[in-house]
Amino acid sequence: MPDTPTDLTTPQLDETSFAAIDRDRLLSPAISTHPPRILILYGSLRARSFSRLSAEEAGRILTVLGAEVRFFNPSGLPLVDDGVDASHPKVRELRDLVAWCEGMVWSSPERHGAMTGLMKTQIDWIPLSEGAVRPTQGKTLAVMQVSGGSQSFNAVNQMRVLGRWMRMLTIPNQSSIPKAFQEFDEAGRMRPSPLYDRIVDVMEELVKFTLLTRDRKAYLVDRYSERKETAAALMKRVNLSAAT
Repeated sequence: MPDTPTDLTTPQLDETSFAAIDRDRLLSPAISTHPPRILILYGSLRARSFSRLSAEEAGRILTVLGAEVRFFNPSGLPLVDDGVDASHPKVRELRDLVAWCEGMVWSSPERHGAMTGLMKTQIDWIPLSEGAVRPTQGKTLAVMQVSGGSQSFNAVNQMRVLGRWMRMLTIPNQSSIPKAFQEFDEAGRMRPSPLYDRIVDVMEELVKFTLLTRDRKAYLVDRYSERKETAAALMKRVNLSAAT
């Protein structure tokens, strides 16, 4: 086998849809100056919910880092396919926040070795497409979990899979808080610890990745296969119009 390719022909390529990398769009986009817009979702409605308390700590850190932060309160969000549609006020609220944001934080308890049903319900109500808009495509994502026992990564690993499925840019770092009941004081504030420091690390990374990608996300997730499919659909429509 040669060290480098010798046959550089690509007869399989659709030359009208294939393009060289546009370095200007990738490396020199117009830079936005507004604060990064971050939406935080949490996966428990308990009065003393540690996933919410850790999410609130993340929100404070993000705000100090210069981000604009909003939370979605999932109380009252219906189950998917339970006789309601996207016109439901809580569903509309969630989808409007997803459209508004440039990045997200998902914070869930681990329950029975997985994220909670409430966390999954919120994610399931976020559409892969809404009209001509893909609400999550190219947006950044940080994942966090809390556990009642020893440290685990089942929930964050699941959320990473979902983030990839929704074509989000999930950052490398993550937070997992074991024995969360020990980490918060009576006022609901997280005690100083390496676990708190990890949340700071994750939020710093989220802001950096959001600032780096938000102005070029449309180009980052632009796909040859979709350009080709779109071109084929357009040609079919034009040919149909010409024949009628």
